[in-house]
Amino acid sequence: MSERIEIYDVTLRDGAQGPRIKFSSDDQLRIVAELDAFGVSYVEGGQPGSNPKAAELFARARDLDLKHAKMAAFGSTRHSKSAVEDDANIAALLEAETEVVTIFAKSSPTQVANVLRIDLDQNLTIIEESVAYLTAQGRRVFLDAEHFFDGYGEDSGYALAALEAAWRAGAEVLVLCDTNGGWVPWQIAEVTRAVRGKLPDAPLGIHVHNDSGCAVANTLSAVSAGATHVQGTINGYGERTGNANLSSVIPNLQLKMGLPVVEPEQLARLTHLSHLVAELANMTPRDSDPFVGRDAFTHKGGMHADAVKKLKTSYEHIVPELVGNRTHISVSEMSGRSSLLQKAAEFGMALDRDAPETKQVLQRVKELENEGYEFEGADASLELLLLKARGQHRSFFTLHGFRVSVERRDADSSTLAEATVKLELPNGDRMHTAAEGNGPVDALNNALRKALETTYPELCAVHLEDYKVRILDAQAATRAKTRVLIESSDGDDSWDTVGVSENIITASYIALLDSIEYKLLRTRGYED
Repeated sequence: MSERIEIYDVTLRDGAQGPRIKFSSDDQLRIVAELDAFGVSYVEGGQPGSNPKAAELFARARDLDLKHAKMAAFGSTRHSKSAVEDDANIAALLEAETEVVTIFAKSSPTQVANVLRIDLDQNLTIIEESVAYLTAQGRRVFLDAEHFFDGYGEDSGYALAALEAAWRAGAEVLVLCDTNGGWVPWQIAEVTRAVRGKLPDAPLGIHVHNDSGCAVANTLSAVSAGATHVQGTINGYGERTGNANLSSVIPNLQLKMGLPVVEPEQLARLTHLSHLVAELANMTPRDSDPFVGRDAFTHKGGMHADAVKKLKTSYEHIVPELVGNRTHISVSEMSGRSSLLQKAAEFGMALDRDAPETKQVLQRVKELENEGYEFEGADASLELLLLKARGQHRSFFTLHGFRVSVERRDADSSTLAEATVKLELPNGDRMHTAAEGNGPVDALNNALRKALETTYPELCAVHLEDYKVRILDAQAATRAKTRVLIESSDGDDSWDTVGVSENIITASYIALLDSIEYKLLRTRGYED
């Protein structure tokens, strides 16, 4: 099968219904533009009949110059007690002024009887009338057959009758939905193939949830059985355990099954798209995600890293750059010299395998990780370590001490944090500054910046993106050693640093210091 697969993205509806996910109106427009640039065929913007934000999105999206994607409004068939021309939901779908309208309908007898509480024939009439009316108004209509697989298992004849009613009325695509997410790949393929046999001319779609952990596999199985229209969300966001993850579905369709989905240069935007949607959703990108995760092509063990250097296909199933990712070599206590050499090459350093500094750095990494350091997620701190071993590290200031205080005067007052730092600049100037913050780490960061930004104005652009704390030996209770990971950004680049100490403030200071030094080395070089 070489027919192009249509991607119908439901991130802004199903995805937005996921726990802790919320998109602003501006976020929605940004995502529409990014999905269009990526090459998806359709972007579903939500239910204008029940969500004012969806209606606003459709109005604002009319001003976008979309090159690939068409907006789709989503809603139900007419209500059983309304004439189709008087139905408020149908009217809202038309008012959205989208070329495509997707309506959902019940295809399970149990759902019809217990949720809609109407007779089975009436449900078929509602489906047919709703589709016919919308097509008569000039809309392209897609049907989402809710609970289709459950309905097919219960009464295949009725489930098919629901599809046939929509097809007769002019529906363009019939989407088979595993609404409960409980079916498995071979069942999905079997049913999809049976529907294809009964309705050979009707384009079939697939919409599945991930409750059994099979959403991606189920989607691919449906396509292998004849579906040509695929619905899902970026990063698999959605209610409960989520929807089919398009960040995995799309590369599998194109790179594994050989089916055209998007252009190669668009596929190379996939990692960027995945991480951008995560950022806008206020979710942390999952490092372990296939294809787009930070660790998808990360190699930690020395033997693995050495094998990848010689033959990348040893441990990489695709070329990472095809999906906009890249190979990462993780240096840790498990690593050998091959890992360190490859990591140094990423930093633009040429290390000699047998040079003393190579052995010295590797030994130092192992010693530090034994103390609790973790360099797998702290490339900037590792690069600084390598620079020090090579004698290329440059000091931009000398710290003579810091003090952090936290005060709360009574039960009803807020907690105050203040930090004081004393440091010396290369010209001999001594700085003694104090600053307040939302907490002790924020106060320390503010005091350091206050002391340094006049001399090093480039630090004004640096801000902390993320701050993670890990207790390393919980059994030690309040005496436990703490690891702090900090992600910093200047708006163009981001970098990660690490600090470890029994004192969380000291651990934070070590990571903050590395972050500042890394930025200054990047902007001012290694030499005075």
